[in-house]
Amino acid sequence: MRLAELSERSGVSIATIKYYLREGLLAPGRRIGATTADYDEGHLRRLRLVRALIQDGQVPVATTREVLGHIDDDSLGRTIRLGAALWALPQPPAPDEADPSVTAARREVDAMLRTVGWESARELSTLSPVHRALVSAVATLIRLGYPVDAELMVSYAQLMYQAAVRDLDFVETFPSEEEKAEAAVVGAVLFKPVLEAMHRLAQEEESARRYGIV
Repeated sequence: MRLAELSERSGVSIATIKYYLREGLLAPGRRIGATTADYDEGHLRRLRLVRALIQDGQVPVATTREVLGHIDDDSLGRTIRLGAALWALPQPPAPDEADPSVTAARREVDAMLRTVGWESARELSTLSPVHRALVSAVATLIRLGYPVDAELMVSYAQLMYQAAVRDLDFVETFPSEEEKAEAAVVGAVLFKPVLEAMHRLAQEEESARRYGIV
């Protein structure tokens, strides 16, 4: 397809597509003339992903480029490929290790991981921004006087593991390694609000059942 058709089918303006091409977010099309190129379904899928990350997910252009680089790196195994792409997404700042609440939170998180048997998560704890984000969040709650401990987190971890199984079941429905990595990134950025909303709805439902609506 030509650039005009790519724009029409994707809903992205020609000017924006050209910007994505200049920024290396979209691979060049196959040259068929001095000023024209041909684009395929892969370009259309990638274009939709780029627009979703930048416009809907509010992911910066430079970060999007880094995420796409990991998605396209076929030298990586699937776990590392997915992990690298997801870790490249915006993350909260690292916790302040001088804060006693952080020390307590790290202890409880590690105890939770041991209890549920997540050995890979423990091994990657010094590298994973997700692990650091969890420690920071737990530290904030501890600092505010909410006793979030390993015992409480274990029950949530077990529920989240079931969600993770569903996530990867969905990812595996895509044919290529590239598409699997794309699906994982889309899920992390755009499906997260769905899960948060469903969690809130479940809380509302349980509250109504326990305490009534009025």
